[in-house]
Amino acid sequence: MDTTWILFVTPILLCTLIFYCRNKLSLKLKSKHRNQLPLGTLGLPFIGETIEFVSCAYTDRPESFMNKRRAMYGKVFKSHIFGSPTIVSTDADVNKFILQSDAKLFVPSYPKSLMKLMGESSILLINGTLQRRIHGLIGAFFKSQQLKIQITTDMEKYVQESMANWKEDQPIYIQDETKKIAFYVLVKALISLDPGEEMELLKKHFQEFISGLMSLPINLPGTKLYQSLQAKRKMAKLVRKTIEARRNKGITEVPKDVVDVLLNDTSERLTDDLIADNIIDMMIPGEDSVPVLMTLATKYLSECPAALQQLTVRHVSM
Repeated sequence: MDTTWILFVTPILLCTLIFYCRNKLSLKLKSKHRNQLPLGTLGLPFIGETIEFVSCAYTDRPESFMNKRRAMYGKVFKSHIFGSPTIVSTDADVNKFILQSDAKLFVPSYPKSLMKLMGESSILLINGTLQRRIHGLIGAFFKSQQLKIQITTDMEKYVQESMANWKEDQPIYIQDETKKIAFYVLVKALISLDPGEEMELLKKHFQEFISGLMSLPINLPGTKLYQSLQAKRKMAKLVRKTIEARRNKGITEVPKDVVDVLLNDTSERLTDDLIADNIIDMMIPGEDSVPVLMTLATKYLSECPAALQQLTVRHVSM
């Protein structure tokens, strides 16, 4: 599960590493700065190149957007995606330099639609002592032996239940199956919710919510962002219901999930709304990051019997 949180933002990066540089590097296109910008195009007014970027993500060649521009402009180029002028880097050395700059030269940000959906209290957007406090509390819990045992037990249970419904004469879509299992395991670790009607309702709202993470920042009825915000409000209502029930029950000495961990903290800044928002944010890895990794692991292990045998022996011995 540690990998889950390391890859927290993977679903929103799609094809490459995109930085919204708000400090030393600015995309305010004043004449005196034009010669400092990489080559590229900003596309249509407001929309920019968002439509083509998103369209490529739904094809069998999602990297084509980047490859086309890299061939035309080089490994680092300018664009305009999701309502913001953007510099895109597909160069490993450039990305390494930025990641190691410790936010002194480059300040990472996110698309406007994502910031709107995450909310101001999201662990992705808050900083300072509060961010460190939340990260520390959750990180310690996810490294606990107690949770590792619970996750192992739950995962085995959900895999067996899933396999019981498989039929020999029908194809099995591993990524879909792992996505469902990963979501169940994550939600159980976050709010101790078991599969059932309430889980399916939460999953339905979550699918509507996550579909707007990469959308144009237009919050009007009928738009994807508007629909996603409505879905998040419904999710937050379900999560707050759990939080309120726990508050009424009182503090538990041994937390069984992330809600307990955050409620047990004495900080008055950890409000119910903040906890609910961050619980929802932490469901995101169950959508793509973990399922993709598990699908690839299944594929490559099935193609390498020796590696599968070694893994099986190690697993049995643990």
